Amino acid sequence: MKPNIGILETHLQGVSEELNKLLADEVVLYIKARNYHWNIEGINFSEMHQFYEQHFNDLDEIMDQVAERIRAVGHYTEARLADYLKLTNLIENDYTNSQENQLKYLLESHETIINNLRRLIPLFADKHKDLGSSDFVTQLLGKHEKMAWMVRAYLG
Repeated sequence: MKPNIGILETHLQGVSEELNKLLADEVVLYIKARNYHWNIEGINFSEMHQFYEQHFNDLDEIMDQVAERIRAVGHYTEARLADYLKLTNLIENDYTNSQENQLKYLLESHETIINNLRRLIPLFADKHKDLGSSDFVTQLLGKHEKMAWMVRAYLG
């Protein structure tokens, strides 16, 4: 059953398409953080292992929120790995167990998502007339900015 929330279906379709791309970005970033959690080495292994674990746990919560927002606007989530790889704005980096490279790759991914979220805020509000989704991505922007700051702090 389609929602009757005062937004035209064509607008909800556009919002869901953008949110599915965002979900793909969140999933790819989550996998990066998991990969780094599993493959970190070095003198501060324990600290970084825990840092990456917190990072992917935060991303897991964000992924769920994005997927639920897609459902709230009456659409289905793209939920196959092949779909995510087609939809994502992120790149899959080479394998590395270098802490500096891992952090650099995480930061680049967060900054890509942050820039996309900034684009989505007015797109959802102005073009699609969906202030709820605009507010939703505004809140995600703050979460990603904080996560990027934490990563950036390790890079100096």
